[in-house]
Amino acid sequence: MRGPSLTVGIEEEYQIIDPVTRDLTPGFDSLIQSASAVAADVKAELHQCQVEIGTRVCGNIAELRDELVKLRGLVIKAAGEHGLTIASAGTHPFSNWMNQEMTPKERYLGVKAELQDLAHRLLIFGTHVHVGIEDPEFRIDCLNAARYILPHILCLSTSSPFWFGRNTGLHSYRSIVFKNFPRTGVPRILNGWGDYADLVDTLVRTKSIPDGSKVWWDVRPHHAYPTLEFRVCDVNTRVDEAVCIAAILQAVVAKMWKLRRDNMTFRVYASDLIEENKWRAVRWGLGGKLIDFGKKEELAAPVLIRELIEWFLDDVLDELGTRKEVEYAFRILEEGSSAQRQLATYARTGDLRAVVDQLIRETAEGVCEPTLGPPLESSRAATVTPPGVRAQSVP
Repeated sequence: MRGPSLTVGIEEEYQIIDPVTRDLTPGFDSLIQSASAVAADVKAELHQCQVEIGTRVCGNIAELRDELVKLRGLVIKAAGEHGLTIASAGTHPFSNWMNQEMTPKERYLGVKAELQDLAHRLLIFGTHVHVGIEDPEFRIDCLNAARYILPHILCLSTSSPFWFGRNTGLHSYRSIVFKNFPRTGVPRILNGWGDYADLVDTLVRTKSIPDGSKVWWDVRPHHAYPTLEFRVCDVNTRVDEAVCIAAILQAVVAKMWKLRRDNMTFRVYASDLIEENKWRAVRWGLGGKLIDFGKKEELAAPVLIRELIEWFLDDVLDELGTRKEVEYAFRILEEGSSAQRQLATYARTGDLRAVVDQLIRETAEGVCEPTLGPPLESSRAATVTPPGVRAQSVP
């Protein structure tokens, strides 16, 4: 019985920032003219203030890190050549989606025509991780079982506590915005590849979707490649966080295969239970509790994340050579997720522009020198409310 290749790849969506105002700016058309952007093979996204990169198919996590560092560096350099900078977070702290230009390409105009203001409002940024699984039946088996860990992964990646200049009280507001799209969220339990293929065929025949690319579940079989694509994450701010998440997801697939090879399986849970844990991840992130469904009790999210790594994944990490990358999650538990760090910076400074500057610095951390704007006023009393944001909107 041949196992999956476990190849890995990442897509990341970045914010294009004006370093002076710290607001999002429609800079994609300028950025794409740079040789650095061409080298990074950057792609447009729904809005002109977004840019997407995708790594090549990587044989292991070490290759993935090298690729991601290279691509982030090229995009940051390309932006800098046009007086712009790059930040990586699930939402911008204060930008207004109504002020942002949409990308005038057929694909995105089609999404706008179908989904109207839901599409225009989709000013969010995510990370998509692909893991190679060539056997379509195991791809579905793995999807069914791996649904359980989606909230755990979201807790580690939360990076969108602000929206429209407001502290939303949530750690992943991106998840709430995306939930308004159809065919999103935790998928139901699928009864094999045929069940999934029949679902997509029905939706295509009834002109609901053109192909499987418009099934936007938190984890899905990719419509064109032999991969399982994990889409639940806010985009990771630090490159080390992105590599950690990818390494965990690769290890989860490896462990699911090991169980199947030994005629065992991981218990498959109902979608409504997993959605309950996902809500907890959205609301409280690492500061909240997740449900241990086996024990039918709630435990602190860091406890269950440690259990996932130390108990469930431990025996595959050395085989994959990714123990260091996976155990970076313990540093995230200690230092806080991007959402927690953003909230701490705002609590300290009272200035959302300081949050943007932090995101710019952390996006470039371990990659290159960040492109920062002029210094902000140091006094809380002297902070300036960003354009379009009411002074009282952030408690």
